[in-house]
Formats: sequence, structure tokens, C-alpha cells
Amino acid sequence: MSFLAELNFSFKEIATAFMVLFAVIDIIGNIPIIIDLRKKVGHIQSEKAAIIAGVIMIVFLFVGKSILNLIGIDENSFAVAGAFILFFIALEMILGITLYKEEDSNPITASVFPLAFPLIAGPGSLTTLLSLRAEFATENIIIAVLANMIFLYIVLKTSSKIEKLIGPNGISIVRKIFGVILLAIAVKLFAVNVKLLLV
Repeated sequence: MSFLAELNFSFKEIATAFMVLFAVIDIIGNIPIIIDLRKKVGHIQSEKAAIIAGVIMIVFLFVGKSILNLIGIDENSFAVAGAFILFFIALEMILGITLYKEEDSNPITASVFPLAFPLIAGPGSLTTLLSLRAEFATENIIIAVLANMIFLYIVLKTSSKIEKLIGPNGISIVRKIFGVILLAIAVKLFAVNVKLLLV
């Protein structure tokens, strides 16, 4: 009971972290890549992809901070760097440009590479996790990660139906909307952590 009492659950933090990770991972925007990968290899293990991506992200959430401490970088500095990455990812989503996409597939390991890593748990999402940790409680971020992985699993299972339902234009609109949201969050993350560094 005392352990549970120490946990700092916040619906607002969970919702914000979920939105940020959802925008960075860009599950909806990656549906065309997921469908193409499914066509190449015949089958994608949705459960395996979601679980492995979730484990990578949660482990990095804890180990990443230790790595930063080891090399002498504080979380605020890393959060500022993360804000720049979020900024460029947002520009990619809004402008429709491609900075990084891994589309090579291997029939044996397609569910792990490139789907779980680096498409889902890639440089953008891993950097975002440590940036979020500088501002939010760890337990709230973990819940946000798990919620995104559940959503990822559902999307992987129904990717073909989703594409038919909302169409290419719908996917493009969703990406742009989340791109604008992500851009605003990146600016806020930058402003808050730069202010802390200058104090």
C-alpha cells in the first residue's frame, strides 16, 4: 500500500505523454509501410511486434538516464536535444517530407526488424521518452507507452481495414494534425528546459 501511495499518477500527464508518443511513433501514418511489409513477408506477428517495441521503450526509459549520468549529461540538456528531434519529426509530418524511414524487410525477423525497431521504437521515440522523463512522472510515461502498444497491436491487426476506411487522404490529414500538435509540444519542451538550464 505504501508503494502505491508513493506513485504519482496523473491523467493529464498520461494523456499528454500518450499524445506525444502517438505522434512520434506515427502508427497511423505508418500504415502504408505496415501493409507493404505484410505483402512482402506474408504475415506480421502483431503481438510480438507490440511486446518487443514496448519492452525496448520501457527498458530505455530506465537505462537511458543511467547512460546520461555516466557520460555527464543532465536531463534538461537531453530534453532540449529531444525537443529539436521532435521539431524535425513534426516538420516531416506537416510538410510530407521524409527524413528517415526503414523499409527493408526480412521474412524471418520482419516483426522485430524493421517493425518493432526502428520503425516503432526508433531514435525519435527513444529520445522522446527521456525528454518526457525530464518533465513527467515515470509511472505516467510507462502507462502511456503501454497504451500506445495496445493501440499499435490493434492497428497492426486491422491495418488493411483502416486504410480502406479512411483512405490515403485521411491518413495524410491525421498525420498533419498530429504534426501540428507535436510541433507545439516540442516548442514547449524546449522553452521549459532551456529556462531551467539558464537558471
